[in-house]
Amino acid sequence: MGKVLAYPSSVLAYFLFLLIVCLFQPIQWIAFNLIGYQAHKKSVDYLNFFLLQILYVTFSHSEVENRELIPEGKPLIIVSNHQGWYDIIGIGWFLRQFHPKFVSKIELGKGIPSVSYNLNHGGSVLIDRKNPKQALPALKKMGEYIEAHCRSAVIFPEGTRSKDGTPKPFASNGLKILCKYAPNAYVVPVTINNSWKVFRFGSFPLGIGNNIKFTVHPPIKISEYDFNTLFERTEQAIVADIMI
Repeated sequence: MGKVLAYPSSVLAYFLFLLIVCLFQPIQWIAFNLIGYQAHKKSVDYLNFFLLQILYVTFSHSEVENRELIPEGKPLIIVSNHQGWYDIIGIGWFLRQFHPKFVSKIELGKGIPSVSYNLNHGGSVLIDRKNPKQALPALKKMGEYIEAHCRSAVIFPEGTRSKDGTPKPFASNGLKILCKYAPNAYVVPVTINNSWKVFRFGSFPLGIGNNIKFTVHPPIKISEYDFNTLFERTEQAIVADIMI
């Protein structure tokens, strides 16, 4: 029965998604090219807000827990498990005050209105997973950027999303480079639950009746731990809170 109800709501959800990203493409261009960083960031904030509201069309919603644990005015490396598109949208909105910039796969950098524009112009980095040499200078640049401007990098160390919520092994290389070039940063572990259920049937129809939850865990100051200990603590904090 749930899958039957999912069809009409999915049609409306995809229509609204297309409408919103097409509307915000010129808004972002104007903000970025004619006004500047703050205006562009604000346009992306509202893009994420409206995309997040589409969840209600599928009888779903999202929430964040423990956001107050995150220190203000510090460079941050937000580390999370990865379950789907709404991971990026949710972090982009709920943690907007920390200016999140994403480590994303290069394929998302073209062809998607608004989303690709933001990834290319908003301070995020696009990684070619088939070319590790390309990733190293990009991650170095991002680490230096968040260190200098007290902003945040968002990385999904699983590398690809989990299709059923079960976490994949975390890769350490990307986080290690970010930590090296942002030595004054805090690592912020975040657990995401139920995001995968939006696409439990594939691209269509969308899953309905889901509660996507973002749980922030106590931040870890990079300078207080060797990297191996920091990485282990980060992975354990995230994985321990995943509900399968």
